[in-house]
Amino acid sequence: MKFYPLQFNPIFKERIWGGEKLKTVLNKAIPSKTIGESWELSTVKGDVSVVSHGESIGKSLIDIINEFPNEILGTAVYTRFGMEFPLLFKYLDAREDLSIQVHPDDALAKKRHNSFGKTEMWYIMQADTDSRIIVGFKENSNAEQYLESLNNKSLLSLLNDVKVKSGDVFFLETGTVHAIGAGLVVAEIQQTSDITYRLYDFDRVDVTGNTRELHVDLALEAINYNTVETKKEYTTNVNESNAVVDCPYFTTNFIPLDGKISISKSGESFTVYMCIEGNFEITTSESKFQYKKGDTVLMPAALNSFHLSGKASILEIYIS
Repeated sequence: MKFYPLQFNPIFKERIWGGEKLKTVLNKAIPSKTIGESWELSTVKGDVSVVSHGESIGKSLIDIINEFPNEILGTAVYTRFGMEFPLLFKYLDAREDLSIQVHPDDALAKKRHNSFGKTEMWYIMQADTDSRIIVGFKENSNAEQYLESLNNKSLLSLLNDVKVKSGDVFFLETGTVHAIGAGLVVAEIQQTSDITYRLYDFDRVDVTGNTRELHVDLALEAINYNTVETKKEYTTNVNESNAVVDCPYFTTNFIPLDGKISISKSGESFTVYMCIEGNFEITTSESKFQYKKGDTVLMPAALNSFHLSGKASILEIYIS
C-alpha cells in the first residue's frame, strides 16, 4: 500500500441540542436540522469511520489498522495500545446547552464498562455573543452538597460559568463536571470512549415528551469535587507548532499557517490535522492533497516527511 493522508466519511449524530451550524459554519452535508456532532475519526463500536478518498476508499479505520498497525498507528502507539485507535475526533454544534455531565477515569471506566476513560479538550471554533461553558466547581465541594443541590435544583449555583470566545481552549481531565453552552461550535479531541454520566438536563423533554436518562448515582464516584483550572493559554507564532495541550493521552499544537512549512515525524505516532479556519495543502513525495475548514485528516505514521502550505489555522494532534 502507498500510504497517503486519509480522510473519512463524517458520522453525524442527531442531538436534542443540535442545530445547523455544522452546515453553515463548516459546510458539512448534514441530513437534518438537529445535528449536534460530526464524528470525524472513530473506532467506537457501531460508529467506525470509513475512508472517503483514494486507494483505501470504503475500508474502515479498523480494517487499515489491522492490515498495517505500525504504519498507521506508529511504533510507539502500537506498542502501547495494540490495535486500538486511542482517540476520537469530533466537531460539535450546540444550538442549546448540552447536559451537565462528567466522564469516568480509566480505572472506573475499565471496571464498569471495559472502556477507556474520557479525558478531552475543546477548541472553540465559533461563539455567539455571550456564549459560555460550565466547567468544574466554584469552590471545593463534596458528594453530599452535590446531591443536595440536585434535589433542590440549585446545581448551577455550585458550578463555574465561563464566557468564551473563538480560539479559547479548555482541557478537561476526567472527573470534571462540565457542559458546552448554547451558541458554540467546538472541535473536540478525546480518548476513545462514549461513556458519559448525565447529572442534569435542564428538565427538558424530547419530541415525544420524554426526559433523558440521568446517571446521578453512577457519577458520585466519578466526580472530582475540587476546583480545577481548565483554560489553556498558548502562543500563536506563525508557521510554528505552538504547544496547547500535552497530556499522557494526546498532544495538541496550534499551527497558524501562512506560507509553507516542512514537517518531519519519527514514525512513533500517527498525526491528525483538524482545519479550523482557511485552506491548506499537504504535499507528500507522491502527491498534493487539499483541505478546507472543517476537514480532518489522519496522517499515517509511515508518512514521516511532508509539507503544509496555505493560509489556515490548524490543530495538530499526536501521541507522545
